[in-house]
Amino acid sequence: MHSNTPEIVPFTSPFRKPLLTQQQIEKLKKGTLRLLEEVGIQFPSQKALEIFADHGAEIDMQKQRVRIPPDLVMKAMSSAPRSFLLAGRQERFDLILDGQSTYICTAGTGVHVVDAETRQKRASKKTDLAQIARVADALPMIGFLWSTVTSQDHGQSAPVHDCHAMLTNTLKHVRGGTTVNPKLARYIVDMATAVAGDEETRRKRPPINANICTIAPLAQDKHGIECALIYAEAGIPVSFMAMPTMFSTAPASPLGALVVGDAEVVSGMVLIQLAFPGAPVFHSLYVSIMEPRTGAYISKVPLPLNILAVELAHSWKVPSLGGARMGSDAGAIGWQSGMEATMGAVNFALTDGEICGNIGLLGGAMIFCPEQLILDHEICLTANELMKGFDFERYDLALDVIQQVGPRNNFLTEEHTLNHFRDFHLSPLLNRKHRDGSPVDPSRLAMEEFKRLDVTHAPEPLANEIVNELDRIVTAADREIEK
Repeated sequence: MHSNTPEIVPFTSPFRKPLLTQQQIEKLKKGTLRLLEEVGIQFPSQKALEIFADHGAEIDMQKQRVRIPPDLVMKAMSSAPRSFLLAGRQERFDLILDGQSTYICTAGTGVHVVDAETRQKRASKKTDLAQIARVADALPMIGFLWSTVTSQDHGQSAPVHDCHAMLTNTLKHVRGGTTVNPKLARYIVDMATAVAGDEETRRKRPPINANICTIAPLAQDKHGIECALIYAEAGIPVSFMAMPTMFSTAPASPLGALVVGDAEVVSGMVLIQLAFPGAPVFHSLYVSIMEPRTGAYISKVPLPLNILAVELAHSWKVPSLGGARMGSDAGAIGWQSGMEATMGAVNFALTDGEICGNIGLLGGAMIFCPEQLILDHEICLTANELMKGFDFERYDLALDVIQQVGPRNNFLTEEHTLNHFRDFHLSPLLNRKHRDGSPVDPSRLAMEEFKRLDVTHAPEPLANEIVNELDRIVTAADREIEK
């Protein structure tokens, strides 16, 4: 038996407005163009170097560095589409990246899980990701699944197994392509084709997208960039994600960190447009900071840099994955994780990034705690209710009811009250009490809800022949990596 996957609820808000002026945006873009032309980006890929050389970029073969003149950058970026589709398995789960709605995604590529039964932290496994995908399929504010944890029990072919675990456990769009050994990337393309039905449909309705992380400062990853070329050739949308860290891999300046990351992301998108003009690409830039006393990684910079990154992305006329994120740097659930998740959710109302969220992980996106996924989702629901604006016409003044009840009475038994009990989103995780009157810990209720969904929710399965084909592809990928 399968259960119905609820409709996706996008995050919308009337409070969004630009933070940067057009002049400020142009100043940032000029900084990016200067870095691309005068400093350059390292591309440790012979194939990438040849593509750039064929289009007139300056190549230093010894250092594997590419300097890209501004006119070539602008020409290449002019072919990138501003909007495109990320397909769900059913059309009602399609995401159109056009800036009209913000879709929330799960966080990506954690390596630890707090076991739901033993409560001990351990290495993540494929079965964990399958379970997370199944539960996330039941949560309406999650529109897009990233591999929240990785299949560490499958070695070098883990990303292939990640894609398999998600495709077989959700109807929603999947971030199934990541950096792998390039000879495995084609197996991920094959899985996308199997789910889509054929190559033509895969191009029109890609069921997966790919994410390629850059290397700060000002470098690309060899395997990553070669995978990106394979994905783009197959029509699979590709995002480039830069994560510069101030004080270490980025200068001690928010604007400097933004242009370093932007140069990395834009260089990857330019390569893809030179090789495959019109290929769908999107922009992702997260600035972090090094804790100067300990050297620790802090993802939560107390400045609206994620929002600025979205405005920069849109100035290049491409969609954005970014703008706000909920994942916490805290190692366990507590005040810090609640505060950081709430601030991230409120920021959804201030940015028009097409995809953001990154919910479900702690420890700087390294640790999955089952109840955190439910807690984060509940924060998103509440923030969306609060920040989507107020529909004045939806409510009445209830003057007749007030007049009938009069002074020093109550409205409990009024028909008007009974008719409107369900008009408000009141979190089922809050204000619950034990029989003795003591409060119930919301984390406990969230854990119970995670377990309930794990047992009761099963999205409509893929056809048996598609499941068998996906299994065959994964087995072939495992054999390939063993050669």
